Amino acid sequence: MDGKRNKHRILMVSDFFYPNFGGVESHIYYLSQCLLKLGHKVVIMTHSYGNRTGVRYLTNNLKVYHVPIRPFLMQNILPTFFLTLPITRGILLREKITVIHGHQAFSTLCHESLLHGRTMGYRVIFTDHSLYGFSDPGSIHMNKILQFTLADIDYGICVSHTSKENTVLRSGIPPESVFVVPNAVDTEMFKPGCVGKRGNGEESEVVIVVISRLVYRKGADLLVEVIPQVCRLFPNVRFIIGGDGPKRVRLEEMREKFSLQDRVEMLGAVPHSQVRSVLISGHIFLNSSLTEAFCIAILEAASCGLLTVSTRVGGVPEVLPDDMIVLAEPAPHDMVRAIEQAIDMLPNIDPQTMHNRMKSYYSWHDVAKRTEIVYDRAMELPNKTFMQRLPRYLSCGAWAGKLFCLVMIVNFLLWRLLEFFQPAESIEEVPDMVLKHQHEEQIQD
Repeated sequence: MDGKRNKHRILMVSDFFYPNFGGVESHIYYLSQCLLKLGHKVVIMTHSYGNRTGVRYLTNNLKVYHVPIRPFLMQNILPTFFLTLPITRGILLREKITVIHGHQAFSTLCHESLLHGRTMGYRVIFTDHSLYGFSDPGSIHMNKILQFTLADIDYGICVSHTSKENTVLRSGIPPESVFVVPNAVDTEMFKPGCVGKRGNGEESEVVIVVISRLVYRKGADLLVEVIPQVCRLFPNVRFIIGGDGPKRVRLEEMREKFSLQDRVEMLGAVPHSQVRSVLISGHIFLNSSLTEAFCIAILEAASCGLLTVSTRVGGVPEVLPDDMIVLAEPAPHDMVRAIEQAIDMLPNIDPQTMHNRMKSYYSWHDVAKRTEIVYDRAMELPNKTFMQRLPRYLSCGAWAGKLFCLVMIVNFLLWRLLEFFQPAESIEEVPDMVLKHQHEEQIQD
C-alpha cells in the first residue's frame, strides 16, 4: 500500500434488500452508504419487489438493480444456476465491477452471482449473517450448497465469532480465510427518548418491548409462555409487541385466554422508520430468539437506552457487555428470572449514558473500513485459471464434487458462448456519477 486508499467497484448481491426490512437489508444499505463515502463505487443487485423492477437510486446515488425475476419462496428466487448468468454478466461489465460481495447463505441470487463471478474471474467475498444446524434434512442440503459456493471464494466475512465457527464447520472453508466484522447501529437515528430512568417505587410502570418477526426461529412460542407468568408476578409490567408472522395467532390467543388485552399491546408489522418510536416508549427490550448470529435489534434497543433481556444463543453474548444485557437460557422459567433481574437493575440504568457507550462501541464507518481491508487483501491474491480452480470443487465430496465440477464446466461454456455472441467490448459502460465530496477530493489531489 502506498498510503493512498485503493478504490474498488463493488457489486452487493442478495435476495434480501429494501423495500423488505430486516437485519441483512439494513447491513447492506448502511455498509454501502459508508463505502460510498470512502470513495468506492457501490451497486446493489436484488430481485424485483412487486412492480419495482429496473434501476432505482437511493441516498447518495446508491444504484440498485431490481432484476426482473420474481421471488419464488421466502423472498428467494427459484434456483436455476445458469439463467441469471446473462443479466449478471451485463451488470458486471456495464458497471466495470471489480469485487462481488454476496450476502446471506439463504439467498439464491447471492449463490448464483458468486458462481458466475468466479467463472468470469472476478474477486468474490461472501458475508454470512445467520447460524444453521447440521442434522435435519434442510440443514444438510443448505450446508452442501454452501460448501459448493464457498469452495472457490476469495474471503468470507461473518458477523460474530460464533457465526465464523458455524460457517467454517458447515462449508469447510479454511478459518484463516474468514474475517469477523460485526454489525453496527445508526446511533444518529436511534436515540433515547424522554422515558428516562425508572423510579424505585414498586408501582412504577415497566414497559417491555418486543420487536421481531413472529416466527418459530425468533422464539414466538417462548413469548406465549413467558408473558403470562411475568404479568402474574409483576402487576406493573406492560408489554408492547411489534411484528407480524404466522405465530401472531398464538400470541393473540394467549392474550385472550389470560385476559391481558390491557397489558399486552399488539402493534402488527412496524415500519423501520417507526421502530425508534416504539423502542423509546419502553424500558426493557426482550429478545427471545432461538438462534441468532448477531441481532441488530439488540443494538438498536441499547442505542435507545433500553436494558436488554435476551436468550443466550449464537453470537448474542458477544454483542453487549454484562451491565447492558441480561442473558437467559431459552426456557420460560429462566426468561422470567432474567426479566425479574432486569427490572431490579432498571433504577441504575441511564439511557443517555447507554447511548453514548453504544456510539463508542459500534459504527458503520468502522465496519466499512474493516470490510475495505478484506477487499484490499482479495485484490492482492494471485490470479488462477479456471482449470487451476476446478479441483477445489472435487474436494466437496465423492459424488457431489463431480456434480459441482460439471455445473461449473457448463457455466464456463455458457459464459464463453455469451462472449462469442455478445463480446464484452460491445456492451456500453455506464458513466460514473461523482458525489460532491468525491469531486472535492479529486480537485485537491
